[in-house]
Amino acid sequence: MNVSAKVFEPTSVDLLSEAVHQNRALSAAGFLERTFTFAFRSMVYPQIWEDPRADMEALEFTPQSRVMTIASGGCNVMSYLTGNPARIIAIDLNETHIALLKLKLAAAQHLPNHATFYRFFGAADDRRNVHLYRDLIAQHLDAETRAYWDGRDISGRRRISRFARNFYRYGLLGRFITSGHVMARMLGANPKRILDAQSIDEQREIFDREIGPAFDHPLLRWITSNRASLFGLGIPPVQYDALSDNGARPMSEVLKERAQRLATGFDLKDNYFAWQAFGRRYAPQGQGPCPPYLDKANFLAVKTRTNRVTVVHDNMIRFLSNEPAESLDRYVLLDAQDWMDDATLNALWREITRTSRPGARVIFRTAGEPSILPGRVSSALLERWTYDAARSAEIHAKDRSAIYGGFHLYLKRD
Repeated sequence: MNVSAKVFEPTSVDLLSEAVHQNRALSAAGFLERTFTFAFRSMVYPQIWEDPRADMEALEFTPQSRVMTIASGGCNVMSYLTGNPARIIAIDLNETHIALLKLKLAAAQHLPNHATFYRFFGAADDRRNVHLYRDLIAQHLDAETRAYWDGRDISGRRRISRFARNFYRYGLLGRFITSGHVMARMLGANPKRILDAQSIDEQREIFDREIGPAFDHPLLRWITSNRASLFGLGIPPVQYDALSDNGARPMSEVLKERAQRLATGFDLKDNYFAWQAFGRRYAPQGQGPCPPYLDKANFLAVKTRTNRVTVVHDNMIRFLSNEPAESLDRYVLLDAQDWMDDATLNALWREITRTSRPGARVIFRTAGEPSILPGRVSSALLERWTYDAARSAEIHAKDRSAIYGGFHLYLKRD
């Protein structure tokens, strides 16, 4: 099985610099960009924050679908296997995300049953997971991936041991959520209480009483006014500006709005994103919502389809430039375009247009509400595509992660 591909020489630092740096190093904006790049080199997303169920509804996989997606935490890639596409190419700039996805693929293939697989990635807090890694998974990893998980973090502990200590509390996002809980408690709120709600009405009542007021506190308003404050969410300065309408809205107000939708927009019994945000875990013993790839009903499908995934450490444009014309038909860009300048956006869409088959579908999310492509990507390229505004709005309303301003679906014209 080939789950790895190397088509590059640059390091993660080089790739991240290409993606993020838009200003001179000695400028204030340039300093923030380089600080973000330094932070983003480590594990960022122990769980991806785009809803794969919404993605698959928009993508409409067929058994012939050939998918290119950003890997991120790997939950999307693993979950897409339940939709039965022919091939998935998972690309990422971050070597630690690559290592996490390869671990998930090897575990799905070599762990004996759903119970052990769920304990590893669903509970992710059991000492037996380290033994499972040693006995059943490690020997199936390439040397670089194994070295990463066998290696030690700044605390001196082996990285694989995080799966014995609640893996979802680690990475930039995990630590950001933990810090958010600490801050909330300091301000008199307890986010975990929302998990006691038995209905959406109770969720709204608890949010209004326990969580909402914390976002109005002057201390939180001051902290979130700093463009570096959201690095833990994987949000670079340029995306921070998009979230705040270039400073027209206080960031605390934006975050409150997104948190409210996460807490009250969907029943907790169907929203694992809320469990992660407010409980820093999934529901105990698997008795609650989880990503599709962790669902017991999907285990066999995921296990038998892992060989359809190719993992690539590179940027999307360079990867696509080496692919044949009309070789792909599904593209998942997450929110990466929010980071890009106009020249990069046009380069990306030239390659997407060249490599895509008629009827291909592209999905992405944005920090703000509207699509960022009109007026920035050339009309000659966009004329090859149809923007399905109605379907985009419909899918956005179903996205349980609830943290993005917009979901966007483009279809290639015949």
